[in-house]
Amino acid sequence: MASIGQIVSQTPGSEVLARARQRAALVPDCMVEAKRIANTVISGWHGRRKRGIGENFWQFRPYTDGENLSRIDWRRSARDDHAYVRDREWEAAHTVWLWADMSPSMMYKSTYGMVSKESRALVLMLALAEILARSGERIGCPGVMEPVSARNAAERLATAIMHAPPTEGLPRTDMIRGASDVVLIGDFLDDADKIMERLSPLAKRSLRGHVIEVADPAEEIFPYAGRTEFTDPETGEKLTSGRAETLRDDYQRAYLARRENLGQSLRRMGWSFIFHRTDHLASEALVAVHGHLSGNPPRLAGGR
Repeated sequence: MASIGQIVSQTPGSEVLARARQRAALVPDCMVEAKRIANTVISGWHGRRKRGIGENFWQFRPYTDGENLSRIDWRRSARDDHAYVRDREWEAAHTVWLWADMSPSMMYKSTYGMVSKESRALVLMLALAEILARSGERIGCPGVMEPVSARNAAERLATAIMHAPPTEGLPRTDMIRGASDVVLIGDFLDDADKIMERLSPLAKRSLRGHVIEVADPAEEIFPYAGRTEFTDPETGEKLTSGRAETLRDDYQRAYLARRENLGQSLRRMGWSFIFHRTDHLASEALVAVHGHLSGNPPRLAGGR
């Protein structure tokens, strides 16, 4: 049968140099796409609003027992039989750390996907940086860029990614201080327990986490049949199956169990988990993660 997927690699040379060059070539297009998506998504929003300390009025909400009575807005409360508190909008800059997996497995693209997993991860990261920068948040990338608060934070992040050396595995996080948000975007195909060993300590440091698992549709539906050769993009190991369709049921059970295990483990420690396929619009995952960052998670998150 015809090839269903391929490892996207167009630049010759050593592995590290080829990946670095390809990333540099990919980033400008991803930046354009990220801005387009950000403009589309943000058109109906009014910033990343949440309750906090500031001068601008946000909303009235019912008074709850134990709150300071001085916060009650008596004029609004006089309109009916309930006491109301006047909330102000949060105005302090918040730090959001963004990271996208650039390991070899992310280079995969099948005929069922719109783009490679790497391209989609970069677009999501840069589009999110664009939206958050417009809201005045501080944007950083572990091991790549220190947090900055600037309207052009997305462009600065794109430039930093172009010049950063290729890395594999989850990023170092020792440079992250304080109560920040961390958004991790990748395929997370490693064992769920091993991933949680790396992420669990972050939750203990009061870091709010958001994981976006990006998958090519072929990785989920397993459309292979007949004699098929599978290649591990990380190790180069090969597996040849004479009748690939006989592996489908066992593969899908293992694939879905890994994802479910990872998602449940992340939610138990207070993190959000979003699954997104590259045959869906990037804006779907972007809206979902923005909702979690804003404290207004959607009922259905991700590209499903």
